[in-house]
Amino acid sequence: MSEEVARMLCDPAFRPVVEAFREGIGAGGAALAITAGGRIVVDVWHGTRDEAGTLPWERDTVVNVFSVSKSLVTTLAHVLVRRGLLDLDAPVSAYWPAFRTRTTVADLLAHRAGLPALRDPMPEGSAYDWDAMTAALAAEPPWWEPGTRHGYHAVTFGWLVGEVLRRATGTSVRDLVTAELGPDLHIGLPAHAERRAASVLPPEGSAGVAPAPGPVALRAFTNPADLLVPGAINTPAARRAQIPAVNGHATARALAALHGGLADLLGSDVLARATAPRSDGPDEVLGGRTRFGLGYMLPNEVRPFAPNPRAFGHTGAGGSLAFADPDLGIGLGYVTNRVLISPAGPDPRWTPLLEALYR
Repeated sequence: MSEEVARMLCDPAFRPVVEAFREGIGAGGAALAITAGGRIVVDVWHGTRDEAGTLPWERDTVVNVFSVSKSLVTTLAHVLVRRGLLDLDAPVSAYWPAFRTRTTVADLLAHRAGLPALRDPMPEGSAYDWDAMTAALAAEPPWWEPGTRHGYHAVTFGWLVGEVLRRATGTSVRDLVTAELGPDLHIGLPAHAERRAASVLPPEGSAGVAPAPGPVALRAFTNPADLLVPGAINTPAARRAQIPAVNGHATARALAALHGGLADLLGSDVLARATAPRSDGPDEVLGGRTRFGLGYMLPNEVRPFAPNPRAFGHTGAGGSLAFADPDLGIGLGYVTNRVLISPAGPDPRWTPLLEALYR
């Protein structure tokens, strides 16, 4: 192990995990953190954070974690459940009167609401316009009968769940994350943190994400198309907007601490319901078989992120990962700015470090 890594935090028992982490980074940079029994046992980072490859990744570097953001939104929902401010069995319209689809808050969280995409193309800039997106989703007819099937709400999840949370509390998702989940976890990066943000590097060997075939998947990943514009993801507009399904920014340390502490934050009853399988089987959007609790992703055919089926958290496009394993008592956060296109299966950078961890 290099002197640089030795200066970072690594419990000796986890040294093989750190070695596997470093070997898998390649171009760009990444960070890994693990909690065990309520304490940080791994907190390491390596590589560079800018497109030129000249600025070193630092201890407080934050980066877009893409769909790991959904785990933050999910956690907020269950914090409100524990406080009695949100009823998962209530119809969405009880909080959001203009919402036309007859479905429950639980179905939104479990990707069962039938609203993974908008049919009509949204105008340029819509992804940055909360009111435009929520108004369009409130009026959109479902793609299937809510509650009967599930399909990954890749981008719409954040606006759908986020608007319910906003109406239940009177507070934006951006401010709820800051107030409830702590520093270095952001939906909509604040201006003061932008100097610490890593640039997301273009996908290697591909012009962009290749969604599963079919009209639902195509629209789910490309409408609105604002974030598909080359370089858009690194602009201040994209970083500061509230796009809660895909533009969370975090450190690995903050993600590991959050997931490792969910039992205390949510309480055993709320957490048990949140992580029990709610959607399990063919995914109407992704095409393979996926598993979700009430918002948290569970290890599945498309993203087998942990060998224990009771693990829960979320994966993110490009390679970010955060999960808790309740049987081992661990929380893990992995973030990177080097995007790899992996339509299905584990990210190749996870495999060796997870194998070392579970050994």
